[in-house]
Amino acid sequence: MSARWLEDELNGAGIQAERRTKHKAKKPLGRRRLETLTADAETGEAGDDIIRRLMALGHITEVVAELKSGKEATAYVARGPHGSVLVKLYRDLEARSFKRDGVYREGQVILDQRAARAMASRSRKGLEMLQAGWVSAEYAHLWHLWSAGLQVPEPLVGPSPFEYSATTPAVLMRLIGTEDQPAPRLSDAPLTPEEARNAWKQSVQGMADLLRLGYAHGDYSTYNLLWWENTVTIIDFPQLTTRQNPNFTELLRRDAQSLATSFRKHGIQADGETTLREVQRRAAGQGPAPRVVLP
Repeated sequence: MSARWLEDELNGAGIQAERRTKHKAKKPLGRRRLETLTADAETGEAGDDIIRRLMALGHITEVVAELKSGKEATAYVARGPHGSVLVKLYRDLEARSFKRDGVYREGQVILDQRAARAMASRSRKGLEMLQAGWVSAEYAHLWHLWSAGLQVPEPLVGPSPFEYSATTPAVLMRLIGTEDQPAPRLSDAPLTPEEARNAWKQSVQGMADLLRLGYAHGDYSTYNLLWWENTVTIIDFPQLTTRQNPNFTELLRRDAQSLATSFRKHGIQADGETTLREVQRRAAGQGPAPRVVLP
């Protein structure tokens, strides 16, 4: 899968989302309360229309807990036909504290000029398209990285944009850990010195694997790395950027610095430039074995 393929996928998903948009004003949705997402005991229906849609599509059967609330989305633990699911539910762009997303989108080619103008002006329709694009980007990146063999959560909807565009503003992936004990972020995990060294090596390798595919994560640190059964899992991909982005080199350098800085609490003493050189050296080597994605 190429960066151009991803670009075409995201363009297609964004245009589909525009066509489905209902032309009516609505209050921007921020963090959803758990009680509105869970099904009523008598009716069996959830109070939130997005969750009802996910249930109607057969992706989940119930929401059981809130896991984590971040600057742009809240993660919930749910159950589905194939086990435990993590539902990442994005806030509307107007309700998000993280709004400076242009630096990550530079270099992208939007084939629909009308859509490009709407997104650039951040009109109501443009914001809705940006929201759909943000969700579609995470799905597309997850599928690309998962099939390439990287240690990322398994996406549970797709790989066709037609399938995953129907879940906007939610991204569904397999839960890392268990319902009773979801995997902690590396920033929160208590590590022994040996575990810290192991986690550091895996984290550097993960960044190198991304670079080998032509990507910079854009927010790579222990806050976006999970630790479960001595394995590091990379998360949070909507801001992933390619070499077409004029900010690519700076974002890559910033990732290396963020990784080095965030690991200091675990006793790893490394600087950003040394980390970047090691990432670049490893990126020239062989990558992980690709996964087979069944139809």
